[in-house]
Amino acid sequence: MTTSTLSTKGQCVIPRKIREYMHLHAGDKLDFIVGEDGEVVVRPVVLDICELKGILKKPTQRALSVQEMNEAVRARAARLP
Repeated sequence: MTTSTLSTKGQCVIPRKIREYMHLHAGDKLDFIVGEDGEVVVRPVVLDICELKGILKKPTQRALSVQEMNEAVRARAARLP
């Protein structure tokens, strides 16, 4: 079992093994879901497919690198409520 300690500010560090398993990076958002049995599930927020509208290359637009695309997706995810 992997554990973490809650700080006085209500923050905790997600252990590296868990971050790697969940493919989490700085700035990623997490959902906390409380089940009827009281169990809490933590999962990464994923984008709705509608959020990807308009990202395809237009004939007059230069192609983006994979890194630039990943940065754009992370930046947009950071702005989600």
